[in-house]
Amino acid sequence: MTEQNSWFDTAVAELTDPQDQRVWSIIVSLFGDMAQEPGAQISGGALTRIIEPMGIKPEAIRVALHRLRKDGWIESDRFGRVSRHVLTEYGRTQSAAVTPRIYARDQDPIELWHLLIAEDGPGTPVLEDVMLSQDYTPIGRNVAMGAGAAPDQTDGLLALNISPQTAPKWVQDRLCPPELRASCQALLNAVQRASKSRPAAWTATPLQSATLRTLLVHRWRRVVLRQPDLPAAFYPPDWVGPACRDSVFGLLDLLPRPSATVLSGRG
Repeated sequence: MTEQNSWFDTAVAELTDPQDQRVWSIIVSLFGDMAQEPGAQISGGALTRIIEPMGIKPEAIRVALHRLRKDGWIESDRFGRVSRHVLTEYGRTQSAAVTPRIYARDQDPIELWHLLIAEDGPGTPVLEDVMLSQDYTPIGRNVAMGAGAAPDQTDGLLALNISPQTAPKWVQDRLCPPELRASCQALLNAVQRASKSRPAAWTATPLQSATLRTLLVHRWRRVVLRQPDLPAAFYPPDWVGPACRDSVFGLLDLLPRPSATVLSGRG
């Protein structure tokens, strides 16, 4: 085995998420990173060669693609013997909505927040309806926190603008729970081990780059989209989010996106 292939296999093993091998979700990460533009295609052959090194069988890829077509994420067709897959307008919209957060190089915490507090019992369903329709984070049975100034219409909820300076441990644990901190720490450790063992002269083939990018983006997406952009007071002492962000992008920078020609199976 060559040194190039040896490190690639090692990096794949390090970066594969032990907690999430849902193939449809991996494919969503792949398209969001490499084929989000209108008309951008990934051939069935390229998709298989990108995902198979993760230990995922072609049969599982086909099942996942079927689910994504059924859910309106992906459209597929054939050109001769080549199958081609593209994001639907819905899929592109969903991907574009989270792209700024996934690829932000620096966290830009929001300093002004507000609380919505519901009356015990009668007010709880009202607060639940607000959380379903808007981006709120629950911090108690009848309390939710949202970014920015409090809304003018609160439907009987008590609304308070806040600028947090300190947060007790129980609030930190609600907003940045132990399982999220563990996932972030595990990703940081994996990226650091993979980066440290990388041979200095190693360069990825286009499809190797695509495999490693997909693994990185997939795991980072699962961390960053669960992590609100909070002021420092809300993070517990063992939160390694900033170091993890730096390490992820440090490795991503060494893994260029493959060209459209490679992804479409024409190269």
